[in-house]
Amino acid sequence: GKTTLMQALCKQHDFATAYEQHEERPFQKLFKQDTKYALANQLDYLIHKAEQEFELRQSDKPALMDGGLDLDFYGFTRLFHTHNWLSDLDFDLCRRFYNLIRAHQPAPDLIVSLYADEKIIHERLASRDRINIASGDDANMLETLINEWLESVNQDKVLRLDVSKESVDYTQSISQIMEIINGKS
Repeated sequence: GKTTLMQALCKQHDFATAYEQHEERPFQKLFKQDTKYALANQLDYLIHKAEQEFELRQSDKPALMDGGLDLDFYGFTRLFHTHNWLSDLDFDLCRRFYNLIRAHQPAPDLIVSLYADEKIIHERLASRDRINIASGDDANMLETLINEWLESVNQDKVLRLDVSKESVDYTQSISQIMEIINGKS
């Protein structure tokens, strides 16, 4: 959903972009095979997202990021800690890194949170042609963790979109997103 929405936005507007790049992440496949790589995988993702965010902020264009540092920390890092793939010490290391980055780089100007019916989420996860660390069974837990994080964010910076019945070109969502972006510029 996130990647498809970004691609649809970019067809209509000029944005600087940063995508997730799962295939390029060196620890993703290793972690899928052996959970001992959980810490390396998470730190790699957090570093990668921080680097992408820094590069996007150098652009003169408005920027779109697929996922992001905050989602990786508050969603996936916490999910992996819940599964005990990250120990308390591992999680604390990730938390310290996240806090260090946020002390030097501001949070996103706008967070677009997509949600869909549970059945649709499971179907989309199953149809992906990539390594999925989070399973369909994790979808509810991940949604809970993400919602906890989003509740802690200034709600003026959060746009929640139900994409359960959205068209493949995301016409309704793009309209809502652009209204907010144009209102903020």
